[in-house]
Amino acid sequence: MMNPTRLFDIPYLQNKEFPLEAALVTKVNGVWEKTSSQEYIDKANAVSRALLRIGIQENDKIAVISTNNQTRWNLLDIGILQIGAQNVPIYPTIAAEDYQYILNHSEAKYCVVSDNEVYNKLMSVREQLPHLIDICSFDQIEGCKNFDEILALGADQSNQEEVERIKATVTGDHLATLIYTSGTTGKPKGVMLTHNNILSNVLGSSPRVPFSREEKYKALSFLPLCHVFERMLIYLYQYSAVSIYYAESIDKMSDNLKEVKPNVMTVVPRLLEKVYDKIFATGSGLTGIKKRIFFWALELGFQYKPYNRGAFYNFQLGIARKLVFSKWQEGLGGQMKVIVSGSAPLQPRLARVFNAAGIPVMEGYGLTETSPVISVNDARNGGLRFGTVGRPLDNIEVKIAEDGEILCKGPNIMVGYYKDEEKTNSVIKDGYFHTEDIGNIDEDGFLHITDRKKEMFKTSGGKYVAPQMIENTMKQSRFIEQIMVIGEGEKMPAAFIQINFDFVKEWARRKHINIGTTNEEIVKNEKVIERITQEVESLNKKFGKWEQVKKFELTPDVWSIDSEHLTPTLKLRRKIILQKYQDLYEKIYRS
Repeated sequence: MMNPTRLFDIPYLQNKEFPLEAALVTKVNGVWEKTSSQEYIDKANAVSRALLRIGIQENDKIAVISTNNQTRWNLLDIGILQIGAQNVPIYPTIAAEDYQYILNHSEAKYCVVSDNEVYNKLMSVREQLPHLIDICSFDQIEGCKNFDEILALGADQSNQEEVERIKATVTGDHLATLIYTSGTTGKPKGVMLTHNNILSNVLGSSPRVPFSREEKYKALSFLPLCHVFERMLIYLYQYSAVSIYYAESIDKMSDNLKEVKPNVMTVVPRLLEKVYDKIFATGSGLTGIKKRIFFWALELGFQYKPYNRGAFYNFQLGIARKLVFSKWQEGLGGQMKVIVSGSAPLQPRLARVFNAAGIPVMEGYGLTETSPVISVNDARNGGLRFGTVGRPLDNIEVKIAEDGEILCKGPNIMVGYYKDEEKTNSVIKDGYFHTEDIGNIDEDGFLHITDRKKEMFKTSGGKYVAPQMIENTMKQSRFIEQIMVIGEGEKMPAAFIQINFDFVKEWARRKHINIGTTNEEIVKNEKVIERITQEVESLNKKFGKWEQVKKFELTPDVWSIDSEHLTPTLKLRRKIILQKYQDLYEKIYRS
């Protein structure tokens, strides 16, 4: 069997070699609607024919902003790619100004939206979009073209020959997509990925997925398709004869899991944390012997090793799986064989306990610029090690620079940032992509990530947080002298705050409030905490929901160079501050 050389070859390969009745499945009005491999191709061709008829040419950009994953996204995607145009997916929840920036920067000719909310947000900046010719929607929206009209326009097959002619000219080096990632400085960067970039990652990741085409797996997909992580996986599922079911929404996940009974899904750590928190709350509510058994099983799970566990441990694990963990599996539909976690660091204890429960969670690592997977764990052949992101894929070379930065080279590395040669040259040097992550490779070839070269971090929900921007804004308050935003790999951002003691004392004097005399007394005073809360809440409004500081602790020390909180140039020594206030960190996230 020939390997595909362009992304749109995948559905054709599927239809020829292992056609599926349910290639793509979306719930419409309460019913799971199946699209077969053949229908998938037929409708994607109709999209291509329609796009040619409305004047779309090679290398034109079409933006897609969808709040939920659905079959139409794939039909549109393949339809766009077949005629040498580019799919520019946009994250629906970003601000209207970001829509405006991305659509103008990419010079998108058309934009397809999913629903009324996105449409209204787009219309609020419509006047500032000179390149945009028209808008089309998946849902019925008054005054807006509908996706069904696109399919109807493409029903006439008389220009299919033109589609075939253009398809034949598209090579693996042809640009497939622009994916805009949130920049530290505010302006998103357009990552240019070719067919070959993403396809090499599909083929490189394929040996790491523990299922074969004969097994006819079902996947439940809910991570946004505008993320390269989910998008690459969607191509990989199609290549691996996996039926793709699109979850209705995060709120309906538990219903959808029970309805679909999937064998595989991809998650961000935040989802696993939510599942775990729910299980933990249920367990805590038990009484007597049941509660004791629950916590015994949990403790056993935290000690789980993938290999060489010993006979007695295995015997205990068997009992724990029967009595406790089987219920966890039922909650995920009862048929889950593998969960791939990516986009943010996963707590090793969660990886252990889920694997102990017979729910294999494999953590991987990558970036949008690397299409995305660089490395991933695989439980087979000793390829799983907790606390690591697995071994690099076979077609990717990873090396560690002298300063500890992770560098990688391979067919998956982006062409560059769109219209930004300078930025491109700053991250791709001598063929190696500089990840700005710090790590090491152990003697068994497993990649460990130990730090971020830049301060930016991700919450466990996979959302980027740029702490410096938030800190600088918060310091606009006269009450706040110093602040450090924390939350790498946690469910939300929080902060350590050193208040401006002189100003707070002055405020208290004016308000006739007794706040004590020592710093220790002041930071514990309820009126002071209440006032700082008001400041934080009012400044939070300048940020997206995921960036807002949800909790904070006040520190009694005055941060200084002498006490090592600050560098000589008055920058925060983040690692040291974190060590100093480990107890406050625990209080924020663990209590």
